[in-house]
Amino acid sequence: MHTEDAPHDRINASLLPSVFTAGALALGVASAAQAAPVKNIVLVHGAFVNGSGWKPVYEILRKDGYNVSIAEHPLTSFADDVTAVKRIVDQQDGPTILVGHSYGGAIITDVGNDAHVVGLVYIAAHALDQGETEAQNGKLYPNATNAVKKTADGFLSLDPAFYPSDFAADLPKAQAEFEAISQEPTAASVFTTPAGVPAWKTKPSWYAVAGADRIINPDLERMYARRANSHTIEIKGASHSVYQSRPQEVAALIEQAATHAAD
Repeated sequence: MHTEDAPHDRINASLLPSVFTAGALALGVASAAQAAPVKNIVLVHGAFVNGSGWKPVYEILRKDGYNVSIAEHPLTSFADDVTAVKRIVDQQDGPTILVGHSYGGAIITDVGNDAHVVGLVYIAAHALDQGETEAQNGKLYPNATNAVKKTADGFLSLDPAFYPSDFAADLPKAQAEFEAISQEPTAASVFTTPAGVPAWKTKPSWYAVAGADRIINPDLERMYARRANSHTIEIKGASHSVYQSRPQEVAALIEQAATHAAD
């Protein structure tokens, strides 16, 4: 015997297409939200310098609509530097891309475990594994400079006579010479402090190799990038100051990370 559907059943059935459509739209909105570009970027400088070197990259990122913070850590110990950068990261109001140059890479490898951080960008930087030190890796992949000097109280700097050629060969001479005499002495201990659990093992990373780097051997940079399975570019002819001399390429890599970190 045929039994006619009850009225409320017919009404519910008629609503199904709308329900499915609304559900699909909701899923689409959720997916779009998840894939939205990250807008917060924290830039972390390396040894011997301060945050002002990020200005060319900062200007591009700001123009393109990103919220940019520049860390000014003291270079007095690895623990001090991690604490200073984490303080900046903790102030971010949402997902954040963490960018490190040189020794700054060791810092972001640690701080990158913070829940705010969704992606890491290494610019000619150390991407250490647990237990490694920069000094040990530097012996495995020797650099091309003999300019490092040490003070009686355990701080390092670069001989100003060699800074332009070894650290900043592709910057204007006057700029490189000014940086050479305005260096930030860096505690030698930061280069011998073993790394903790690396954030690149659980978070996506991007890497820019500086092809003519004399401070970090480009082969060491390539090893770091390969081991971390980083999205990698190589900037041929670039010195260790690649973030200043080639800001367009560096900013483009950072923006790529911001766009795809949530993929």
